[in-house]
Amino acid sequence: MGKTFKRPEALSEMDSHYCPGCTHGVAHRLVAEVIDELGIRGRTVGIAPVGCAVLAYNYFTFDFQEAAHGRAPAMATGIKRVRPDLAVFTYQGDGDLASIGMGEIIHAANRGEKFTTVFINNAVYGMTGGQMAPTTMPGQRTTTSPFGRDVKDVGMPIKVSELLASLQTPAYITRQSVIKPKYIVKAKKAIKKAFEYQIEGRCFSFVELVSTCPTNWGLTPVEAVKWAEETLIPYYPLGELKNPEQAEGGSDAK
Repeated sequence: MGKTFKRPEALSEMDSHYCPGCTHGVAHRLVAEVIDELGIRGRTVGIAPVGCAVLAYNYFTFDFQEAAHGRAPAMATGIKRVRPDLAVFTYQGDGDLASIGMGEIIHAANRGEKFTTVFINNAVYGMTGGQMAPTTMPGQRTTTSPFGRDVKDVGMPIKVSELLASLQTPAYITRQSVIKPKYIVKAKKAIKKAFEYQIEGRCFSFVELVSTCPTNWGLTPVEAVKWAEETLIPYYPLGELKNPEQAEGGSDAK
């Protein structure tokens, strides 16, 4: 009997350090599958963030760099400009990218840097103890908002994809999810499209992935999926927000 499911060559055999129910592992596998399918493992460089995925380099079998907190886009910019033949991507969480790294990602996108960003949005700081993030939902309780996020005091959650899509620079911007199989299939297609745009030298590409964090949400893995689907996805709607064809007079995003 032949195998129908196997480990991607771009994914290492390292045991996961992520919490039960965490969807970082799903995102890792999708990235690895795409890199294998595109045949670019030998010329791919990933940039790890500060956060739960700080050890992302342990899970892949291609070159990785470690960036200071929030500075992955700056490092990716330097690598891609020096070696435009490489496939370069940053892998960042919402605390890393949407807080201390917000300026970095906005200006990289506005300059049209030709790298890819995979953005994990689980609405909380993970590794550092579950503090409120820029993406934390109104009323959501965290270690630094024990009574729930007060939007009158700290404002509404930031929709990073919409913010980047508002820039005039051509780009590929999409938001997907990895909480259920029906979403995962679309997420993989989006990641592959993002890397293809980069390989073609077309534009900056950004894939936001709505994810779960059962540990810091104080929920079981099953409850976390339900909460993400009922609370996060309605506020962070899935779909393609921008593509380079729009700037070239093509069809609208879907």
